[in-house]
Amino acid sequence: MASGSGSNFEALAQAIQTGTLNARIQRLVVNNPGCGAQQRAERLGIPVSVLDHRLIKDRRELDGELVRLFRADQVELVVMAGWMRIVTEVLISGYSNRLINIHPSLLPSFRGLDAIGQALEAGVKVTGCTVHIVTEELDAGPILAQAAVPVLDGDDHARLAQRIQQQEHLLLPRALAELKPTWRQG
Repeated sequence: MASGSGSNFEALAQAIQTGTLNARIQRLVVNNPGCGAQQRAERLGIPVSVLDHRLIKDRRELDGELVRLFRADQVELVVMAGWMRIVTEVLISGYSNRLINIHPSLLPSFRGLDAIGQALEAGVKVTGCTVHIVTEELDAGPILAQAAVPVLDGDDHARLAQRIQQQEHLLLPRALAELKPTWRQG
């Protein structure tokens, strides 16, 4: 699932292509028609669906559509790679312990929107990114992996975001590769 440029999505696709990650992307779902993630999926030949949140305004209804799509594709694990929408219990319970998110901070610090801006405003010397399981409490699920990124003197939002994103591209595929899928066990 992605909303923006799709760089984390493409990092996953590349990790699969190089054999670093033993997985298959069944489908990308975007909520912003024409976004970079959609364009990347089309270029990579990966099926993509658009569920525009401006047309499906009820979050529970949108999440129900996501669950139906994923189940039709026999999806085992859902990755929110830059999905900029808060999800409801419909998706969370539909993929309990199988819904993964990447967040641009060292959780539990700087949850929610603009975590990078929050870190800069707080004046921290280290921030980073976190891969975690999605639960009903925003950015509070069990942490699977983290990577630290120093905040350098003179950093602005764009420079810090770029360094965090570089770490996200490494961390997300590694965290998924290290998952021990308990849902597959008897």
